[in-house]
Amino acid sequence: MKTTKTVKVCLVAAAVVAVVALADQASAQVPPAPPVQVVQPGAPGKPSRELGESERPKAVASKHSPADTKFMQGMIGHHAQAVEMVDLLKTRTTREDMRMLGMRIEVSQNDEIKMMRLWLQARGETVPNEHAHHMPGGMMPSMLTPEEMDRLRAAKGTEFDRLFLEGMIRHHGGALVMVQELQSSPGAMQEAEIHDFATHVDADQRMEILRMNTMLKGIKK
Repeated sequence: MKTTKTVKVCLVAAAVVAVVALADQASAQVPPAPPVQVVQPGAPGKPSRELGESERPKAVASKHSPADTKFMQGMIGHHAQAVEMVDLLKTRTTREDMRMLGMRIEVSQNDEIKMMRLWLQARGETVPNEHAHHMPGGMMPSMLTPEEMDRLRAAKGTEFDRLFLEGMIRHHGGALVMVQELQSSPGAMQEAEIHDFATHVDADQRMEILRMNTMLKGIKK
């Protein structure tokens, strides 16, 4: 009788050991969870980059405001019209300095559109279509109206150059207004990314306005 009990105890113990061994083996076969990737959109003209672990808490904890989102969404359409204007320039001007100006505008605006789209996507915000400015209510400050775009499209040579420069100077001025509105919005520009971008837009547009005013004076002489 005692022998039978001893055998049962041994069998139970052996079964427990086997279960533990199987559990250890199963857990050893489960692959570790992949590390979380946090990607930071690059500044205009620069690639995006993956943040290291020490940088992530600050990035994840940062908060953007509704004004930040509105600025990025509106600036996409604003930039898109500038690119449309440059597309017209390619076949309507005869001046090399105008072509060089157009090339600079096209490259910078396209790079910034990509950056703004990534910024909005990373924060789960709506990314507008680049041609949303053609829809009712899609116009941002100082953008050219459809009628003004038609006049620009119909012009050639010196007349085109004059209309383009006058329109782009005004267009750039609208970007400055958008930056000023963002700066005056409570809680805006707290993220380093949007602060740096808005500051860049302000400085870049001011510099190009000065350049275009000089070119316009040369045309009107």
